[in-house]
Parts: sequence; C-alpha cells; structure tokens
Amino acid sequence: MFAAGQKDMQKMDQYTIEKIGLPGVVLMENAGAIVVEEILKSTASRNPKVIVLAGGGNNGGDGFVIARRLFDHGLHPQLWLLVDPERIKGDARKHLDIYLNRGLPLKQFQDYSFAELQDDLFMADIIIDSILGTGVNGPVREPLKDVISLVNTYADKKPIISVDIPSGVSSDTGKVEGVAIKASKTITFVFPKKGFFLNEGPQYVGDWKAVDISVPPSIVKDLGLDLPKVITEHLAKAAVPIRSKHGHKGTFGHALILGGSRQFVGAPIFSAKAAFHSGAGLVTLAIPESIYPIAAAQNPESLFLPLTDQDGHFAAAAIQELSHSLHQFDAVAVGPGMSRFPCGEEWMKSLFGYLTDQHVVIDADALYLLRNQLDLLNNYTGKIIMTPHPGEMARLLNKTVKEVEENRLEIAIQFAKEHSIYLLLKGHRSVIATPSGELYINTHGHDALGKGGSGDILTGLIASFLAQGASPLNALIAASYLHARAGEEKAKKLSHYGVMPFDVIEGVKELLNEI
Repeated sequence: MFAAGQKDMQKMDQYTIEKIGLPGVVLMENAGAIVVEEILKSTASRNPKVIVLAGGGNNGGDGFVIARRLFDHGLHPQLWLLVDPERIKGDARKHLDIYLNRGLPLKQFQDYSFAELQDDLFMADIIIDSILGTGVNGPVREPLKDVISLVNTYADKKPIISVDIPSGVSSDTGKVEGVAIKASKTITFVFPKKGFFLNEGPQYVGDWKAVDISVPPSIVKDLGLDLPKVITEHLAKAAVPIRSKHGHKGTFGHALILGGSRQFVGAPIFSAKAAFHSGAGLVTLAIPESIYPIAAAQNPESLFLPLTDQDGHFAAAAIQELSHSLHQFDAVAVGPGMSRFPCGEEWMKSLFGYLTDQHVVIDADALYLLRNQLDLLNNYTGKIIMTPHPGEMARLLNKTVKEVEENRLEIAIQFAKEHSIYLLLKGHRSVIATPSGELYINTHGHDALGKGGSGDILTGLIASFLAQGASPLNALIAASYLHARAGEEKAKKLSHYGVMPFDVIEGVKELLNEI
C-alpha cells in the first residue's frame, strides 16, 4: 500500500479514465457505493438518520451517489447542497442530475437558514462529509468555514464520516489552514493520502480505511510514481527475520548495546532487554564500569563489558578497551543513556575509527555528539541507521523543530540520500528513509509510547533484528511496526497513561507470537 498526494491521485484517475477506459462517472458511482456499504456496516441501527453535506466538486459528486444509494437501501437521508448548483460541472453534475431525475429531496443551503442546518445536524445519527475532498488549497472560505465549525461541535458525540479526506485537510501536507472536519472515520479511495500522516492530519482523520473503486494499485508502477509506502502488518511480518527451529544462540546473532551513564542507568538496560526478548542470541552491554553493579543486578541475561569511566561517563580509554572486541558483534547500538560529556565528540570519532563491517544504530546523545562531524558517516555507506526524534533531527540539521515537523518526508529522504544512511525519523507517525530514496510511513503508535524508555526499546529491537540477519530496511520496518502496535495493544489493557517500557517489550513478544 502507498500514500498518495493530490496530483498523484489526479494522474491515477486520469490514467484509469483515458487509458483503461473506466469513465469518471463509474468511478464516482463505485466510490459512493462502497461508502454506503461501510456506513451500513458501521451502524447497529436499522434506520439511522443520515445527513450528507455535499460541496461542488467531485467530492460532492460522491455525496450525491451516497445519498441516492442510501435511499435505495430504504433509508431517508437528508442531502444538503452547500454551493450554488450552477457551479457543479462534469461527473458531479451528471450524478446530481441523476439524483434530481429520481425526484429525491435536496436542500440547497442558499434557500435555508443556518439554524435549520443546525437543527438537522442535531437530529442526525451519522454525518457524512463530502464537502471539499482532496482539492482544498488554502483556507476554507465562508460559508463552508462556518458549516465545518458547526459540524465539529458534534465531534466525539456522533459518527462523522469523511469521504476520501476530511474537508479542510491538505492531502499533500496534512496542514489545516483555519478549520477542517474532525472525522471519527475517513473512507478513502485507492490509497490513504499523505496528509493523513503529516502535520495536523492525524488529529482530523480519525480511523481510516482505503477502499477499492476499480483504480488498480498496479497503476503506480505503470505511471512510474514515486510514492511513500505504508507499513502494513503483511509488510512487517515479511520483514521479521526467519527463525530456524534448529538454531542456537550463535545462530541468532550477537548485539552490542553501547551506552549508559551515572544519571541514565536504565536506558541501555531497556535496549538490551528489548533485543533479547525479540530474538537476539546474545546481547552484550558495554557500559561505564561505575554503573556495572546496578545494571548487572537488573539484567542478568546479558553479557557485560564494563569500560573505564570518568565522572560517570565513558572515558577516552574506553574506546581502546572496546576496540579489541568490536569485531565479534553482528550489530552495534550506540547512544542509549550515554548522555553528553566532555570530549564526547572526539570519543565518537574514535569509535568510528574502530568499527568493522557490522551495522550500527545511532540514537539519543550519540546523535548529538555526531552533529558537528556528519562526514564520519561517509565511510560507512549503507551500514548506519540513525533514529532521531524531531528535536534531535533539528539539531543535526541546524533547523527548528517546527521546520522539521512541517517537512518530515522531504527532510528524511534528503538526509538519508545525502549521507547514504537509513533514517528513522520518529514522531506520531514515524518515517523511514533509505539511501536510495525510498520512503515508508508507520501509521501506528500513539501517546502511550510518550514516556522515557520507549525510544530505547525501539533501538534494542532494531539492533536485535540486525543481529539476526535482517537488512537495515527490514529491521526498521519490523521494529517500528512492532514497537508502535505493542504500545497500542497494551494501552487497551493498561490505559494510555500506564504503559511502561517493559510493558511494550511484553507487547512485542505477544505480537511476534501472533504474526
């Protein structure tokens, strides 16, 4: 599955109409028909009161089909046309004419008062938003602005179903200028829109479902479109390393977790436990020797490599001590709990001088210590995985967090290509970028993961899958998906407030058992 933007969908529609030969009116009929199916499946009422709000473009045309087909199912929806009917052209006009030729009722907004619309919305069981669709550009103008604001007063009180995309949300960027429909569910056509996962989009789209309207998915390849891929359960399952029933601890790789400091003892332990519980055969914790007694007591399953420290941080001599054993590890994760310390940048530079050919995950303050020496990455093409959150990404680029958040896809792909690394840009909807310019979007995860230690769990999962032989891309896909889904599933039992890092590890184990 892909995520598409406005122009992408226009190209796909045009190709389907002109090259494949399916007329636009047929696609619109298909779209309205499947939305009606979803509406009927989602309600327990035999005769729900449905109000359909239709605009003047193709999204409004979908609304005309929806209202007509609801009548065909024995319901009595109210169709409100929010624009002058003279403005309606093309396929939408044909479906409006079909609707009117059937003698079905229509309320034109220009002939009624705002209070009458308010009364109908109040009485409705389900509100259908087919006002603007993917064509929105810039702020929503009156009177639609007031209509959308009125609809939003019923958010969380009754189902609000948006057709293709919530009206007012940019399908390309997810930005909302002024107002947008706060949907409880969005039924989208062919593919989800990029705006579902960017900027304010996730706050408005609600649950979403992509449905088939006879535009073939193979059209992406036919048109040579370069679209971000959506990480699905199927994709994640295929990315998890295959485990041999006849394997042993040496078969499943040896991961090194390099981190920790006096004030951050727990972070490397979370990473190590996540690596073990997701299948790594051996996990070694390389930590400052002063915190070794605490870490060893909490994590007896790990091997340990206590390194010389100074004031609770790695000392310069630690690199030399580590260099003799680096070759034995299949994957290295550096950064969890390491914190910032004097000469830390020089320490990171020395570490890079001893790395061999294994994959390296760089997270947390290791990213901070690399920010002024990104040229170190150039000698490890395709071997480095970086996992910054927006604040860390901003420091790497000398930008603001706002600049990063507003351009997540562009920034991720540019950085990954420029430095020939794999990048996981964390956030509410994490983005994976590859050195070759591929983009993947993780559509899962929520506030249950908004807690110290969550990122360390993710780092450990990535290192574990790398050690077990997964490619960097597959390790990122599997780890990010399992991490996010585990948080979601545990929140159902423990609440969004109460999910702890070890709960996420437990959730990952359960999901691995399922898939």
